[in-house]
Amino acid sequence: MTRFYCAECGGALTDPLTPLSAVPVPPPYEERDQTSRRPPATMPRGHYAIEPEPWGAPYVPYEDDEDGRAQRRAGWMADERGSLKSAGPRNNIVLHPEDAPGLEMLPDTSMGCCGPAGDRGLNRACPCGKPVATLAADCCTVYELHLDANSVRAQDTVS
Repeated sequence: MTRFYCAECGGALTDPLTPLSAVPVPPPYEERDQTSRRPPATMPRGHYAIEPEPWGAPYVPYEDDEDGRAQRRAGWMADERGSLKSAGPRNNIVLHPEDAPGLEMLPDTSMGCCGPAGDRGLNRACPCGKPVATLAADCCTVYELHLDANSVRAQDTVS
């Protein structure tokens, strides 16, 4: 099991979590329970996985020869430059949002209609104030928390 700590102050951000070999694929949008304003969590409680692909801001234009999604498990993005792909950080630690309950929302968080879309960069901070994570929790995206690999440190625990 592994516990994650703030790299700035050393404070614990999570309880001990069990690793998974990969981030699970969420159900397609069409198969979600449409009575809920939030999709089901991608990660089961008490677990984490490493996301090797880019996630979040910044986004860069790309040639339209790929699948078109801005990032794994998320939708399409475009602006005046054309179709966009994530050029954000790799190797984020993905977990259930409720597995890091002490994180605080940053004041400039970009919100979708039902919650943070998670597409503008770090939007959650350690209680010490250090930005450490991105929460995606809008109805049009996934429901998961990404700990920034450069802002946290992991420590294996004895179970």
